[in-house]
Amino acid sequence: MTLYGFTKLKEELQDLTKVQRPQIVIEIDTARGHGDLKENAEYHAAREKQRFIESRIAEFSDILSRAQIIDPTLYEHDRVLFGSTVELENIDNGETSVYTIVGTYESSVEKGLISISSPLAKHLIGKKKGDEVTVKLPKGEASYEVIEVYFKPIKF
Repeated sequence: MTLYGFTKLKEELQDLTKVQRPQIVIEIDTARGHGDLKENAEYHAAREKQRFIESRIAEFSDILSRAQIIDPTLYEHDRVLFGSTVELENIDNGETSVYTIVGTYESSVEKGLISISSPLAKHLIGKKKGDEVTVKLPKGEASYEVIEVYFKPIKF
């Protein structure tokens, strides 16, 4: 993953452990004070939320402990690689889009960050400016031309 993804995940883990976990303990304690636990919907909802938070903490801790940070500034971006930003033109309708290839846990299509394991990224890896790719996407098959490949730092 990139330094951006590592930092983002680390911040989310810190929020879970330092903010959300203590808050849910207070919510459970408050709900417990409302009486019979068997019929206490607030208590059961808070316990379910606590299980979710604890599972996310375990998942993120595991990911971060095994993470390998890759610095895409260390190599040329004359072809699409991990960390490359690629500008594409849809051959069928002429629309252009820009994506940066990132790790699975840091992808965000809204921000133009696509996972290296996504169908589009898998087809783009190794392509150069001027190459064409045809990809089967959830909305159907699409053909793209690689307009430009470069490195652009991801903003925090």
